[in-house]
Parts: sequence; C-alpha cells; structure tokens
Amino acid sequence: MKLVYQQLLALLSMIAIVLVLLGVSFSRMTKEYVYQNTWTSLEKYANSLVEQSVRVSPDNPSHVNFDSESLLNSEVLLRNQSVHFTVYNRDNTAIFPDNVYISKIKHSDWQKLQQGKIVQKVTDQQTHATSGQAEPAMTDILKPYFYTDNHNRKHLVAVVKVGAYVSNINSNIAKINANLTRALLVASLVAMLLAFLIARYLTLRIDRLRRATNQIANGNYDVQVPSKNRDEVDDLANDFNNMARSLQESKAEIQRQEQRRKEFMADAAHEMRTPLTTINGLLEGLAYDAIPEESKSESIDLMRNETKRLIRLVNENLDYEKIRNNQIILNKQQFNAIDTLNRLAEQLSQKAAAKNDTISIQGGTDIEVYADYDRFVQIMFNITQNAIQFTENGQIVVLAQRGYQETIFKISDTGIGMTKKQLANIWERFYKADPSRTNTKYGESGLGLAIVHQLVLLHDGKIEVTSKPKQGTTFTVIFPDKKSVE
Repeated sequence: MKLVYQQLLALLSMIAIVLVLLGVSFSRMTKEYVYQNTWTSLEKYANSLVEQSVRVSPDNPSHVNFDSESLLNSEVLLRNQSVHFTVYNRDNTAIFPDNVYISKIKHSDWQKLQQGKIVQKVTDQQTHATSGQAEPAMTDILKPYFYTDNHNRKHLVAVVKVGAYVSNINSNIAKINANLTRALLVASLVAMLLAFLIARYLTLRIDRLRRATNQIANGNYDVQVPSKNRDEVDDLANDFNNMARSLQESKAEIQRQEQRRKEFMADAAHEMRTPLTTINGLLEGLAYDAIPEESKSESIDLMRNETKRLIRLVNENLDYEKIRNNQIILNKQQFNAIDTLNRLAEQLSQKAAAKNDTISIQGGTDIEVYADYDRFVQIMFNITQNAIQFTENGQIVVLAQRGYQETIFKISDTGIGMTKKQLANIWERFYKADPSRTNTKYGESGLGLAIVHQLVLLHDGKIEVTSKPKQGTTFTVIFPDKKSVE
C-alpha cells in the first residue's frame, strides 16, 4: 500500500473513532435533553392542572376542593398526547382518577415533596398486584403545591404526578439517533471519497517526481517537473528541478573538464616533445659527427636552452599543482608595490623593446600592498609578459591605486585582445588565446595565467579580465589588506 494511502487510512481511522465517540456522547446528551425537555413539559402540565382544578379556602387552608369536571377534561386532552396524571391530596391519597386503585407515593419521595422538592423519575415496566395487568414504563414528575396562609405559613395542599410513556420518548430518541447516524454515514462517505481523490491527486504528483527521479538515476538530467508553487510538493518539485539543472551543469562541466584533460595531455606531450626532439636530434648529430665543428658550440647552447625550457615547463606544472592543492605557504608582508613594479619594468624592457612596446608604471611613488613578495612578483611578471607577447608597436600600462582596505592593480595593453569565448578559458592550463603565436623565446606554455589565477585566489584576492578584439586587454588584480583578511 502506498504511503499516502496508509496515511489516509490512519487519518480516516482516527476520524472514525472521533465520530463514534462524538456520536455516543451526542446520543447520551440527546437522551438527557429529551428527558429533561419531557420533564419540563410535564411540569407545565402539572401547573396547568393545579391552576384549573384545585380550590383552597382562604379561611381554612386544610379545606381543599378539586374540580372533577376540569380534571376530566384535562385527562381527555392529555390522553390524546399520551400523557397521564394523578392528583394526590395532602394525605398522600390519590383523589383522581378515582375509578382505579393507585398506590401511594413512596415514603422517601413524599419526604422530598414535603420539603418542596420536585421529583423526577423513570419507572420500569411492572405488573399490577391486584389486576395482574402489565403497566408500561413511564417517566414521571411529581410536583408539590403549597398554600401560604395569612401568617406566611406554607401548607401542602396537593401533589400532581404527571407521566408519559418511556416508549414514546425512546421513539423520539431513536429517530434523532437514526437521523444522526445517517448524517454521519453520508458525511463519512463524502469525506472518504474526497480523501481518496485528494490522496490520488497527491500520489500522481509524487509518482511524477518518482518517474523523474528514475530518469535522473538513468543519466537523463534534462528533465523538469511542472510546478505551480502552491504547496510543499511544488516546493519539492522546485528543489528537484534545481537539482536536475545542477546535475546537468555538472555533467557539462565534467565533459568540458574531460575534454580539457585530453587537450592538456596532448598539449603537455606536444610541449615536452618539441624540446626533447630538438635535444635528441642534436645529440644524434654530435654522436655521429654530423654537426660541423664550428656549429657544435651553437648546438650545445640550443640544447641548454631547450633543456631549460623543459625544466621550466615541468616546474610550472608542479607549481600549479602545489598552488591548487594549497601546498604553497605564503609569507605575506607589507611593502611598496611601486618599487617592485619599476624593477619588473626594467627586467622586461628588452622584451618590450623587441616588439616596439613601451612599459609605463603609474600610481605615484608609494602604494603599499599586503602580499607574498615572491608570488606578487610572479603574478605581475606573468601578466605583464603576457601583455608584451600579444602586443606589437603598442604600450603596456601598469596602474597601482588604493581602494577600501585593498590595493588594486590594472595592467592594460593595446594588443590583439580576446573574444568572450577566449576570456572564458584563459585560466585553463595549456590554453592559448592565440596558439599560432607560440613564442619559445619567452617560454609560452599556456600555464602562466593559470598559475596567476591560483596565486591570486590563494591571497584571498580577485582577478578580472576585460578585453575587446583588436583593441586590447585589461587585467584587474585586487589584493586585500591585512585587516580585511583577518
């Protein structure tokens, strides 16, 4: 049985128990109410009988007369309503009706009546002792009536016993209970039908989520569940849709990373194969004396450069992995960035001059930065060198300025620029915005910017790039101050 139907059954069971308890309680209350209402009506009949038939002499309260004709008329009227009455005098003797034997009122009840109390009672069916006839069960009310004389003394003058058949009362109660039972049954059936429809509706919605989950489990992440944002099930559907989108994005990212991994392996093999091939060729030439004597020195220098390039490539890969895995310990300190940038400009001046570029440092004479000195130099060197590589007959401007609890550096060039697609991939290892511009003289391997990105993140900083094709590129690097980092 499905969970929703189990909960429905449990709810209906609880409702059924509550309805039964309420029905029993209501039935008892109805019975008490009917009996109480009957006794009230009987008391009114008794009052009417006394007013119409009892005559008390004002001079002698013990002299009481009963109007027989009035009693007979009242008996006829009340008999049609299945009501019977008996009138007792102050001596506990039945004076009406006088044609049948009627026993006296019980002593305990008579004492209560003398005290002015009204007695309400239900008499079970019993057999008359003299006639042998069965008397039906009755519900009676016994009410005393007193006369107050001139001395403010009360005298019991009559007791009226008015009764109705219990069978008639029970018949009314049975009708009420039958109507109540029918109403409860109809309400229960309607409630069960509505509950089943609601449970069926919820089950269908949950089944829709389950089918979508199975598609996710089978690897189909391109699935969405309709949601109208009405209740918790729709909230769950929204969360499911967000999960599906995240999984779809993760799948796309995994595929992209796998493609990048393949490209990385191919690029790494290519980058390492080139110097190794060069070195191997030169060694073969030296081994077989295929290289002229006057060219051996140049060949050795070329092998040395290619070896350095290979070592640099391996070191850059190792540095990247160390930085990405937080194996680099930063020794942060406060120092003047302008002095450091000026020295970098001097080191790169020859490379810039080889491409007819100019380097300028702007921002004043004293701009403090909180960073690891060696890594700061590595970041600014790689970005500036990258600007030189892609700029000819242009200029590179390095601007340093203070921000709110941070130091901001902007490295701008007037080079070839990049497209949006190229900007999205520049932090990947071995990615080259312009693969045709591989310049072994500068050791371009596609690792420089990837290392820069990881180093900036390691400083809790930010790095952003804006670029337009054929207009130039601007790198913005932000280093937070010591206070903001702490």
